[in-house]
Amino acid sequence: MNKITQGVACGLAAGALWGSVFMVPVWVPDFTPWQLSAGRYLAYGICSALLLAPRACTLLPQVRRQEWLALAWLSLLANVLYYVLLASAVQLGGVAMTTLVIGFMPVAVTVIGARRHRNVSLQRLIPSLLLGFAGVTCTAWPALLAPQTATFAHPLIGLACALGALTSWTAFAVSNSTWLKQLDHISARDWSLLLGLVTGAEALLLLIPALYGHTAHERSAWLGFAGACIGLSVFASVIGNAFWNRMSRLLPLTMTGQMILFETLFALLYCFLWERRWPHANEAAALVLLVASVLLCMSMHRTPAPSAKADTTDQASGTA
Repeated sequence: MNKITQGVACGLAAGALWGSVFMVPVWVPDFTPWQLSAGRYLAYGICSALLLAPRACTLLPQVRRQEWLALAWLSLLANVLYYVLLASAVQLGGVAMTTLVIGFMPVAVTVIGARRHRNVSLQRLIPSLLLGFAGVTCTAWPALLAPQTATFAHPLIGLACALGALTSWTAFAVSNSTWLKQLDHISARDWSLLLGLVTGAEALLLLIPALYGHTAHERSAWLGFAGACIGLSVFASVIGNAFWNRMSRLLPLTMTGQMILFETLFALLYCFLWERRWPHANEAAALVLLVASVLLCMSMHRTPAPSAKADTTDQASGTA
């Protein structure tokens, strides 16, 4: 199994685990997104601390000051700041607008990767990017056409928050991939756990909005909430992030962006299973387009560009 196939497999596994995040609010509807986020990230920090404890004396001295600063920054980008901006965008501008803006994330990451590393020319990746964006658009189109049940008072502020969330996670994907390729003394799994440790500390900031306007819940509801938070922290955060970090070390940045589409793909599949129904026409089209986008991107990275073949031939013949 080559590096690209291994990387795509890890990206698929991460997307399969991350897709469950979208279903948790359905399973525990009595709790706000702020409470779920605070609970998830605090549990992520605790789980990471427990898993790191046996090797803390060996691992922690290897983490240098600049790496702790990077972990703090990456945690803020990928978790706390991203979620705050995303939740604000949904509340102020609506789900449809937010989904469409966030749908540019694979495009943004891939474009940055193509300009930075030049593994594959951006021109060759355009068909794959268009397929991926078309798939995301298919998922949001019904919401755009549906009648609005509420008036959003600050749609421009919501748009700004959505753009901020897009920028935040794009910056995380690019920076995290760069750091993982530079580190040779910290494994992808340990980097994920260290990120969880820092995220748990930063999640304390989310307790303020989570506890604001707190209402009483029955014991069974709290048990469900605790189970959801622990499940998210173990499967989506600890294991899912470990797969994502492994993928980031195996794949070029131009492919990393496309792997984000797996999260959308599995979120749709889980929704169909939960609702016990087959996908509608637009949803089926989205599934086909997303899969085609990833497969086409893989083929572009496996097949050298004509210029790359020419360069290889010139080098072999000793010509300039």
